[in-house]
Amino acid sequence: MEGSIRRLDGVKNAKIDFASGRLTIEIEDRGRVRQITEEAEKIIKGIESHVEVIDERKIKGHMDAREEKAEEGGVRKEVIRLVAGSVLLIIPTIFKFNFYLEFAMFFISYLLVGCEVLTKAVRNIARGEVFDENFLMTIATIGAFVIGEFPEGVAVMLFYQIGEMFQDMAVNRSRKSISALMDIRPDYANLKLGDDVERVSPEEVEAGDIILVKPGERIPLDGVVIDGKSMVDTSALTGESLPREVIEGDEVLGGFINKNGALTVRVTKEFGESTVSKILDLVQNASSRKAKTENFITKFARYYTPAVVFTALVLAAIPPIVLPGARFSDWFYRALIFLVISCPCALVVSIPLGFFGGIGGASRNGILVKGSNYLEALNYVDTVVFDKTGTLTKGVFNVTEVNPADGIGKDELLRFAALCESHSNHPIALSILKAYGEEINKEDIESYEEIPGYGIKVFAGGREILAGNAKLMKMKNISFEEVDAAGTIVNVAVDGKYAGHIIISDEIKEDSERAIRSLKALGVKRTVMLTGDVKSVGEKVASGLGIDEVFAELLPHEKVERVEELSKKEGVKGKIAFVGDGINDAPVLARADVGIAMGGLGSDAAIEAADVVIMTDEPSKVAGAIGIARRTRRIVWQNIIFALGVKLFVLLLGALGMASMWAAVFADVGVALIAVLNAMRVLNVRDV
Repeated sequence: MEGSIRRLDGVKNAKIDFASGRLTIEIEDRGRVRQITEEAEKIIKGIESHVEVIDERKIKGHMDAREEKAEEGGVRKEVIRLVAGSVLLIIPTIFKFNFYLEFAMFFISYLLVGCEVLTKAVRNIARGEVFDENFLMTIATIGAFVIGEFPEGVAVMLFYQIGEMFQDMAVNRSRKSISALMDIRPDYANLKLGDDVERVSPEEVEAGDIILVKPGERIPLDGVVIDGKSMVDTSALTGESLPREVIEGDEVLGGFINKNGALTVRVTKEFGESTVSKILDLVQNASSRKAKTENFITKFARYYTPAVVFTALVLAAIPPIVLPGARFSDWFYRALIFLVISCPCALVVSIPLGFFGGIGGASRNGILVKGSNYLEALNYVDTVVFDKTGTLTKGVFNVTEVNPADGIGKDELLRFAALCESHSNHPIALSILKAYGEEINKEDIESYEEIPGYGIKVFAGGREILAGNAKLMKMKNISFEEVDAAGTIVNVAVDGKYAGHIIISDEIKEDSERAIRSLKALGVKRTVMLTGDVKSVGEKVASGLGIDEVFAELLPHEKVERVEELSKKEGVKGKIAFVGDGINDAPVLARADVGIAMGGLGSDAAIEAADVVIMTDEPSKVAGAIGIARRTRRIVWQNIIFALGVKLFVLLLGALGMASMWAAVFADVGVALIAVLNAMRVLNVRDV
């Protein structure tokens, strides 16, 4: 389907997401959307006539109900058809009739149970796509009829169809389980229009509108509470089961569930820009970025099936000619068994389902993985690099010391620093403004200049004021004494003279130590911390957490350089993951093999820049992400080894004449069903 749709004029790209049953088409000319959609539907119907094509743009809501109804109707028809075919198979098997009547009953039974497979095989052959499961089953069962094994030909087709039905049911169930994990899309919003409240689609609400969220309802869009108080369940986004209290002035996000009180919310982002919309988009498109294992299996299946078909031809033709006493019918039967076994659907179905299940399970735990390729890459991480502020520490700064130079008072020093920091939203700036405690008149500031990696320079009241690190003092040739203290030091100078320094301390997060301990337990070889803070502070935090290496006083571009140096170090074979806050660390997140953003709630930069987004501020979830990735990979490889192992074993038995057609059906459909059920285990990640 993908290949045919991609070749349509005006189509830039087409991607089918097997796990969610969604086709995404990128169209170059918007004026041809309708025409291309119609052509794509014809292609889909030509390949899979039973598939119902639904345009998501036209139908909002009730999609699941429609799909469920269609699925139930399809299963009912399938069961009736198979039961009828079974009755016609059983009657001539138990009772004796003349040859022609028996043949007629077996043949009608065969057509009843196998008509769908036969139709698909003929249609695919007409398009030049020969080597698929429909062709293999058609050849194998017709071959059974040719050599007079009527009951076996019908029975093999019947049990193949029953197995396929159960396999489809298992796949659909697993799809629904994954979809349920990520079902955070709000159905409606209660829009306030004066004294009235109107229920509308979230897409119709604009920024600035007022919405009402009743107890038990899902908050539909990002906004700020302007009235009310309630507990909200954030687990759909964060994986945290403990409800959180929100009051007037607090920010709430779409996807939260309001537990017990009515909330009036002013919407801050339209639905397309909201956190829930971006998360849904990320998760829905995640499986389009395929892991190497998935791509390998796709290529493997492309060559594996034709190879087995030609082997079957050799098996049917050569031994009767070469071996004395060998009968053509015996070797032809063995070749038919070969054909039935050869279908690689157990791998083709279960492997993408396993990866998509891993992504879904991770999202339930507040970990967003943007693709199967990143989930697989997490398996090979042996070095984890952390940013300090806001990642391992809370990023909540408080002024702990104010040390003015001679002739300057503490309040005066704080005022100079506050003037410099009045335009900044940085946590350090906010802590200085909070310690100063008075309103800064920004009209007093004549000019403002931020010097990246050094500090800030302002002119206020005719005086030049500098506030920043020791490098800023040295750059401006200001004489001062360097201080070694456990905290961030902000040096202040006025008119070229040193005015003193302020010490600001941060607090380490409660689970930072557990995060480092868990990573080492998983076998991560090195943990590294990069910080723009002074060396003494960086070393104190690193030693307290048990981090192996620390690099301090780094500018943003120097953090990138350090990550590159770490990747080039001798003996480094694995991948490097960088964990940062996703705002200041975008260049490093992009450069690392796996970029992991912390605290993705409400942070657009985090969601855009990283490969993995931790939706809470818990660094321990980095270890959780690696644990989920390893469990997913383990289950995927169990399926690969199990499926290939059973197939090769039964192929060998078939070639030696020790396997029947029943064993072949199990090696195909039975193995596929077991592999699908095993892939569903990846969803159980609560204990990771």
